[in-house]
Amino acid sequence: MKLNQSFGASIVALTLATSAIAADQSIIVQSTTSTANSGLYDYLLPMFQDKTGIQVNVVAVGTGQAIKNAQNCDGDVLLVHAKASEEKFVEAGFGTTRTDLMYNDFVIVGPAADPASVGGMDDVQGALSKISDSEALFASRGDDSGTHKKEVALWADAGVDPATGSGEWYRETGSGMGATLNAGIGMGAYVMTDRATWISFGNKQDYEIKVEGDDDLFNQYGVIPVNPSQCPSVNVEAAKSFADWLISEDGQSAIAAYEVSDQQLFFPNAPKN
Repeated sequence: MKLNQSFGASIVALTLATSAIAADQSIIVQSTTSTANSGLYDYLLPMFQDKTGIQVNVVAVGTGQAIKNAQNCDGDVLLVHAKASEEKFVEAGFGTTRTDLMYNDFVIVGPAADPASVGGMDDVQGALSKISDSEALFASRGDDSGTHKKEVALWADAGVDPATGSGEWYRETGSGMGATLNAGIGMGAYVMTDRATWISFGNKQDYEIKVEGDDDLFNQYGVIPVNPSQCPSVNVEAAKSFADWLISEDGQSAIAAYEVSDQQLFFPNAPKN
């Protein structure tokens, strides 16, 4: 009986030890939705896990929510696309360092009918002014995501307050990019989206890119390990390994190689060591 009790205790101890090792080999990445919706993680993460044995669990939400989650210590790494907010996150002590990772751009998509006649424009502020003046429907994420933050800034630059048309021509979905595209297409509204999500999106119907090519539509992504001095639960070594791999030559090459429909979705631009 004592032998069986001892054997049982050994099994429990071994199980606990194995669980602890497994926990040491996993991290949570608080991420913007565009990187998940585009399929980038499905492509990248198996490479990283094969190389390191570290499992990466992604929480894909709007950038604003991802930053809040990381501030609440619900993650080990932050990967989002709102540089000013990311820099504030680091300045407040929640992140160790912020590094440019990759970029693409935003576009405005709309129906073939193009009720605001913005098709072919490369002046985003001019296009938004035309959409507002014509009161053509525009679907906004309205969720404090990186895309929404950029959209709000562009409206301001255009001298337009879309809140005056809220619930009428300006519709806020409070949803992620994919859901907002679906809603916008359903109501015949213009939508601003990151290009990667648009390329990967499967319900385009008669929609096409109407506005693109303005420098103000540039979309930069950054990666930030969460600071263990603020969040002692952070898996420091595994988080650093993931961030370092993303900005390494191997990680940057993998990002550059990712394509959907023969189109490159993200363009690596981490500073070279």
